[in-house]
Amino acid sequence: MEQRRRFLLEQRFIRMSMWAPPRLLELAGQSLLRNEALAIAALEELPTELFPPLFTVAYAERRSKTLKAMVQSWPFACLPLGSLMKEWQPHQENFQAALNGLDVLLAQEVRPRRWKLQVLDLRKNAHRDFWTTWSGSRASVYSLMEPEATQPMKKKRRVDGCRMRGKQPLAPVEVLIDLCLKEGSRDKLLASLIEKVKQKKGLLHLCCKKLKIFSVPMQNIKMILKMVQLDSVQDLEVNCTWKLSTLGKFAPHLGQMGNLRRLLLSHIHMSSYTSLEQEEHCVSQFTSQFLSLHHLQELYLDSISFLKGRLNQVLRSLKSPLETLSITNCLLSESDLTHLSQCPNISQLKDLGLSGVNLTCVSFEPLQVLLERTSTTLQDLDLDECGIMDSQFTAILPALSHCSQLTTFSFCGNPISMAMLENLLLHTIGLSKLSHVMYPAPLESYEDVEGTLHLGRLAYLHAKLKQMLRDLGRPGMVWFSANPCPHCGDRTFYDPEPILCPCYMPA
Repeated sequence: MEQRRRFLLEQRFIRMSMWAPPRLLELAGQSLLRNEALAIAALEELPTELFPPLFTVAYAERRSKTLKAMVQSWPFACLPLGSLMKEWQPHQENFQAALNGLDVLLAQEVRPRRWKLQVLDLRKNAHRDFWTTWSGSRASVYSLMEPEATQPMKKKRRVDGCRMRGKQPLAPVEVLIDLCLKEGSRDKLLASLIEKVKQKKGLLHLCCKKLKIFSVPMQNIKMILKMVQLDSVQDLEVNCTWKLSTLGKFAPHLGQMGNLRRLLLSHIHMSSYTSLEQEEHCVSQFTSQFLSLHHLQELYLDSISFLKGRLNQVLRSLKSPLETLSITNCLLSESDLTHLSQCPNISQLKDLGLSGVNLTCVSFEPLQVLLERTSTTLQDLDLDECGIMDSQFTAILPALSHCSQLTTFSFCGNPISMAMLENLLLHTIGLSKLSHVMYPAPLESYEDVEGTLHLGRLAYLHAKLKQMLRDLGRPGMVWFSANPCPHCGDRTFYDPEPILCPCYMPA
């Protein structure tokens, strides 16, 4: 009877708390925290729904002891601490309190009765609504709990006089974090976390879904990645100016990222002192890692100097169909394009980018074949700054007109005439999903060979294309021009009025 009465009182308190204005809960939390010892003692009996609001107040007021104790009693599978760290400064004291709470937990041989924590999420943009959901509807609050937490309290069965959950061994706790490694940056939080992972071998797993690497000494990268569960990495960006030999040293780490879905690699150059044999060894070291990447969907290669004549080495190592392939500012041979058009793992491409790849002196037959093979899936096509002229554009128009899923097409920086633009418009007008076309200023709109735009001519030609779209029943299709300034390199956009770079502005 007493247990039943207590249950009814707790349920009534929960209902009153959840439907009360947020300000009332806030005041209640502040009142409880005035006596920190009392607040900590009450955690064992505190209704689950009150943990998030009490935690936010404790975090805002930097109540380290309460935060430490609440981590030890956390009744949810995930503690999204990162979204709180985004809102309030400073973080170090609160973060250290959370780590200390984990420290106490992981030192115990058995799991505490209420503790369900499996993941400490330090990502700043994850679970944004967790901390505010408790002040909303009852259903949205319950959706964050484990199923058993939404049911009325039931008397738990006992085995040998102990509750069934009483003595469960502690499972490792995952710490989720997005890493951005930059030279000169001093991240105290990361340093504290790595030290804690070292101390708690096997009990604390550092997991990273997004990893960005800028110019950092390789020894520092290796030291940090040694602490990371590399199979947790799903998105990797390497924005470094590396020699090919440095990439070879990094390659084994890449091969351990078996769940990688997106890879961006930029600015890899070859040293003039490297022998051909060493060069081939490093390239093989890198490309062989793709054999382990069974889930790779997006591949971005920018300014990769060793790619010419070796694209097939990368493509033949792919183990899954790509959705995105972007090869930018690279030198490619005609054989590279042929291999690309024949690769079995590109037939499902949604995004294709060849911006900055010079196609002036190569046959367009491979590109035509590539467009035909991806005609039912391709959504975005980028051929900016490829040196494409009218005759080459004519060769791919039939294949382009069959790309039924195409939504965006950009081919700025190519020497195209107005007649070619009109022809392109006629060939693509039937692509019902094509909504945006970014085109270069036609040759007729330049004043001289130095590339000075005559804005009046460009406005006239742009208006002509607009009228054609209206006459053909596609007034909603957006065509706009984007052209680099010959002086500063910034682009001038025109749709329908020019958005000019400073060089065109009156003094």
